Amino acid sequence: MHMLCTKTATHNNFFSLCRFQETCMRVLSFCNSNSLYQGLCIHTPIIKLGLQHDLYLTNNLLSLYAKCFGVFQARQFFDEMPYKDVVSWTTVLSSHTKNNHHFDALELFDMMLGSGQCPNEFTLSSALRSCSALGEFDVGTQIHASVVKLGLELNPFLGTSLIEFYSKCGCNVDSYKLVSLVKHGGDVVTWTTMISSLVEDGKWGEALEIYVKMIEAGVYPNEFTFVKLLGVVSSFLGLVYGRILHAQLIRFGAEMNLVLKTAIVDMYSKCRRMEDAVKVFNLTPEYDVCLWTTVISGFTQNSQVSEAVRAFHDMELSGILPNNFTFASLLNASSSVLSLDLGKQFHSRVISIGLEDDLYVGNTLVDMYMKCSHITTDAVKAFRGIASPNVISWTSLIAGFAEHGLEQYSFQLFAEMQAAGMQPNLFTLSTILGACGKMRSPVPTMMLHGHIIKTKADVDIAVGNALVDAYAGGGMTDEAWSVMRLMNRRDPITYTSLVARLNQKGDHGMALKVFIHMRNDGIEMDEFSLPCFLSAAAGLGTMETGKQLHCYSVKSGFQRFNSVSNSLVHLYSKCGSTHHAHRAFKDMNKPDQFSWNGLISGLALNGYISQALSAFDDMRLAGVKPDSVTLLSLISACSHGGLLDLGLEYFYSMEKAYHITPKLDHYVCLVDLLGRGGRLEEATGVIETMPFEPDSMICKTLLNACNLHGNVALGEDMARRCLELDPSDPAIYLLLANLYDNAGLSDFGEKTRRLMKERGLRRSPGQCWMEIRSKICHFSTGEKINDDEVNEKLKFLVTEFRNRGYPYQENEDMLYHSEQLAVAYGVLNVPTMAPIRINKNSLICPHCHTFIMLSTQVIGREIIVRDGKRFHFFKNGKCSCRGHS
Repeated sequence: MHMLCTKTATHNNFFSLCRFQETCMRVLSFCNSNSLYQGLCIHTPIIKLGLQHDLYLTNNLLSLYAKCFGVFQARQFFDEMPYKDVVSWTTVLSSHTKNNHHFDALELFDMMLGSGQCPNEFTLSSALRSCSALGEFDVGTQIHASVVKLGLELNPFLGTSLIEFYSKCGCNVDSYKLVSLVKHGGDVVTWTTMISSLVEDGKWGEALEIYVKMIEAGVYPNEFTFVKLLGVVSSFLGLVYGRILHAQLIRFGAEMNLVLKTAIVDMYSKCRRMEDAVKVFNLTPEYDVCLWTTVISGFTQNSQVSEAVRAFHDMELSGILPNNFTFASLLNASSSVLSLDLGKQFHSRVISIGLEDDLYVGNTLVDMYMKCSHITTDAVKAFRGIASPNVISWTSLIAGFAEHGLEQYSFQLFAEMQAAGMQPNLFTLSTILGACGKMRSPVPTMMLHGHIIKTKADVDIAVGNALVDAYAGGGMTDEAWSVMRLMNRRDPITYTSLVARLNQKGDHGMALKVFIHMRNDGIEMDEFSLPCFLSAAAGLGTMETGKQLHCYSVKSGFQRFNSVSNSLVHLYSKCGSTHHAHRAFKDMNKPDQFSWNGLISGLALNGYISQALSAFDDMRLAGVKPDSVTLLSLISACSHGGLLDLGLEYFYSMEKAYHITPKLDHYVCLVDLLGRGGRLEEATGVIETMPFEPDSMICKTLLNACNLHGNVALGEDMARRCLELDPSDPAIYLLLANLYDNAGLSDFGEKTRRLMKERGLRRSPGQCWMEIRSKICHFSTGEKINDDEVNEKLKFLVTEFRNRGYPYQENEDMLYHSEQLAVAYGVLNVPTMAPIRINKNSLICPHCHTFIMLSTQVIGREIIVRDGKRFHFFKNGKCSCRGHS
């Protein structure tokens, strides 16, 4: 009886244990599926009842530990497990992979193989994902070999992982090799993974090829496939491809969920088709913050700021709260229209919603305040409000100070950034190099160059381009060339930066030579580099070179860009061909402010004063608002045209009619206008009362006017003030000496010249140049050229003046002035039917002016001279300037 009772009790205990074990399994299964940490209460009774040998229970517990407490507790539990199977190893390895502990994951995989366990498709997939993340190509290929060895190459799950691995490891596997990994057609997940991997690797064309092969294989794309492809279209391929994909997603019946709708809206927004984006937005009644933000961002990107603000209000009315990305888009909208008030309103909303310490919003606030405000205080305050500034935060602040002309503060912030432990990225380095280019001191550029070499950042082309620009901007052209030669790769920006800086220095000849290096490098001009070369040709006044560049602009289709057309107007104006300049202007679809300014200043420069004033009227009728440059050109035109009253009217209407505050340049033009008109006292009053400290230029302008009207007393006073401001300028001494000579005080004139020589000051020698058969010929004053024909031609012209009784005072010293040498050379070498075009680096002297006027009567040809101030068109013994300098 006792034995029977014992057996019965044992039997009951066994069934109780089985029931408990079954209960544990159910609890663990439920908690696992819902990630509930309460399931871990089963762990203690499992140990007490000796159920830790049950692999099903322990594997479920392991999974729950991994889900609820992370990899460390899961690994500790795993190490304590008395028995492990493939599920155990796969669970712990997968947990490490999902939590980005990839080194540990691969170490676990090696340990599993060493233990004799055979991995399954899930183990191998997790190991491959860790290889992808670490770029462990060799390990990944070994795993691929294991896949083949185990006969799992047909497994679609592993096929997807292999595709992801080969695409992300940067091994340049082409799309056809990836397709070979998809056996028996694969499924939509496999194909979409392949497309996604190629997109992330920047292989957009191959991604589209895979999409085509996917359809050919009879696998229909789903909404996730289209989301990936639409992202490529919006960023790189354009509207045509986007519309094709939109049509196909309708055809294949892809579910129009919020993710897909957002992708379509984003595509149309980036393709500048906001009306289509709005139509798609309204297709279904489902909206979320991501979709609204995409629409707002689209309006911002398309410069429709009022529509972006309206969309924001509609979003709030719909009951959807904006997030940090929404406010970032709205702040960017404020920056795009430079509206500080609008930006401040959104800033207050950011504070009210509690996002002021958000990194993304904080960075956008810094950028907005730097762009919209004339002070940096608000931007610095926004920066200091960011809890943990990142490299973008620092770079925005550094760039802002540089844009405000506070380069020294940019360098201080750059040092502070590094002291805070934040390493600059490539964009930061490019930004600080931009600040270097604005400073005259070469030291910051050289120090930064050392840092760039040390960190190997010079391999990046953007940093290399910025370095070239910084050196060239600082006047260190040789260093810029050296950096450029050492760059692994160059692009149009590299050469454009150098040409632009050479133009700023006035070294237009060297700027044009850059084109040869650019062509030898196999790099074609683009719409940005071409205007720089046109500007160099304009600076030299080389018509033939300019025409060749013009032909290139037409053939390449770049003439449709206003920047190119504006440069053509500038080129032909500088070459004295207003006909070609006006035609280039007329060829523009929509002339902008720069276009009209170029036309007006070009006409004025060439002496067509009435046409310049008429062009200004046309500009206003076209609805283009004049700016300070427009008014400067008009006042200068009136000054050279003797239109005193009209010039005064333009000056005094600047603030009243056009809301433009006159700058120092405008006051210089005003003094020149009054001085040429003989109203010297008024001109003096302007200098005394203007809201700027007088500089040497404005005093020299009045000194020149005193010379014209013989006012010695005022001229002496202006010369004294000029010398106090710039004692090393020889032009001041020469202007004063000429004033004395013209007033009959030649002794004082000679004394002034001697004083200039005693102080070691010398006037830059006069130079002329001209383009003949695409070759630039230079001439310098006082240098007799070794050309008997030129010397004979000079003597012939002077003899003819004498024989014809022309009023010419012979002067052996002045016979070899650069412009006279250029005239003689041009008569011999320029085709008979073409005008002789001469460019000069300074004002033409009265003696040479007379020489050229008389020469046109002897040779019967037109001579065009561009001096340091204006054009002189000589023909039949007359000049377009009518005796006015």
